[in-house]
Amino acid sequence: MLIGISGPIRSGKSTVAEYLVTTHGFTHLYLHKKPGTTATDAVGKDNVFDTVAALRDYVTKHWQTHFVLTQISDPATLELLQQRPFFLHITVDAPVRIRYLRYQETTAATADFADFVMHSDAQLFSPDYLAVTSRAALRVVNAVNSLSDLHIKLAALNLLDPDRLRPSWDAYFMRLADLASLRANCMKRQVGCVVVRDKRVIATGYNGTPRGLTNCNAGGCARCNDTGGLLETCLCLHAEENALLEAGRDRIRGGCVLYCNTCPCLTCSVKIVQVGIAEVVYLNPYSMDTASRTVLEDGGVKLRQFVPPTEGLVV
Repeated sequence: MLIGISGPIRSGKSTVAEYLVTTHGFTHLYLHKKPGTTATDAVGKDNVFDTVAALRDYVTKHWQTHFVLTQISDPATLELLQQRPFFLHITVDAPVRIRYLRYQETTAATADFADFVMHSDAQLFSPDYLAVTSRAALRVVNAVNSLSDLHIKLAALNLLDPDRLRPSWDAYFMRLADLASLRANCMKRQVGCVVVRDKRVIATGYNGTPRGLTNCNAGGCARCNDTGGLLETCLCLHAEENALLEAGRDRIRGGCVLYCNTCPCLTCSVKIVQVGIAEVVYLNPYSMDTASRTVLEDGGVKLRQFVPPTEGLVV
């Protein structure tokens, strides 16, 4: 595994790298800052590489070892590293005031706060920096007061979780359900669903008005558009209903699993039991979870919630 860490000056990149080295046995790798020169923070010639390609190829040959790199400052570097399935990119940030205090503590430079902010902004809003950090799997805000607090936060993230590099089957199918939800046209929520048999998708579905009717988000369902009507008057099909209709009873057999990014409602749960789904895996809870659970359990359908590794912004 190779974890690449990006971030602005004094955000804590090296501190996070040191945590990985001391706690999880990572090896810190370095790049020459310029051709023919030695990086000032390099430790041992075996850990220093002339080019990103050379570093990438070295890690490829030793892919079962854990490495960390803190010199990711341009898209070209990132793109070369992202070619490999063992690479995880995180970015570390911190409020400018905290970074300035760290700068004062760790350097003999006498730059005042205004100069530091100007230098920081030049980095933060450069095209290269924005292109790199926008593609990180995790953004960790390092605004804690002590190393122990930072270590607790990093431990909770479980950066070595294999699912971060290659999604598990649950993560894979739930992402497909999330992707399906983007097609939803219901004004109330976006829900996506996939039905799987033997780790193969046999049907997908998303919520919205039936085929041939005006889409809900174009005014096709009066109830969802808050123009009156009870739940019974809603014209929208749920994602689970659409997926089950697409699959058909004949294709739902032998332990089919239904993945949905929202826990099925009571009405859908009844239909899930009826067609013979063996297991339901959901991501987000719903207000009718208790009733749904009772129906599914009584119908012999296993229900469980999928909890993916933390992604996005971590404060």
